[in-house]
Amino acid sequence: MKNVLIIGLGRFGRHIAMQLNQLGHEIMAVDWNEERVDKVLPFVTNAQIGDSTNAEFLQSLGIGNYDICFVTIGGSFQNSLETTSLLKELGAKLVISRAERDVQEKFLLRNGADKVVYPEKQVAKWASIRYTDDHILDYMEVDASHAIFEVEVPEEWTGKTVGGLDIRKRYNINILAVKNEGEFNIAISPDTYLEENSKLLVLGEYRALQKCFRI
Repeated sequence: MKNVLIIGLGRFGRHIAMQLNQLGHEIMAVDWNEERVDKVLPFVTNAQIGDSTNAEFLQSLGIGNYDICFVTIGGSFQNSLETTSLLKELGAKLVISRAERDVQEKFLLRNGADKVVYPEKQVAKWASIRYTDDHILDYMEVDASHAIFEVEVPEEWTGKTVGGLDIRKRYNINILAVKNEGEFNIAISPDTYLEENSKLLVLGEYRALQKCFRI
């Protein structure tokens, strides 16, 4: 369990609060808007109404006590930037700030953010990959060049074994799990048999995955 501070309780901030609540973390939520604070109360441990660009207000929250500080302010990049910078000055351990444009990411990283999330861009990338190819069932970005795909077993692989296909050597792709009838099997061996309706979790570079699965 971690202590988490969320500043900015629009839709994105509220959804983060809801997810963190389900994971059992302690959450302090902050926004200048009383209505937004009221809406998030069922999902957080504590909440305050206040101006996050005010150093005295932020200091009163005990910034050094939080494991993670999320800055999810929308609509005012100036406020987001000032809040991010102040959090770092006040000893925040990890600051994760939201960007709405590419240029904002650069400024946030230069002014105290340890990580930047760009939800619209990230979801757009996920959706474009997920829904433009019929046999891609899910997708998760690992870093700028690697990803994990859940894919249907190609027709020409049906009835063959993992060892017989040897895709690690041919494509530098790792099979992490095989899914049959909704159940994942992570105990993969060269003798693991691929059935007609099997699904695969595979890890590799984007280019290798695209080449292997003709994406």
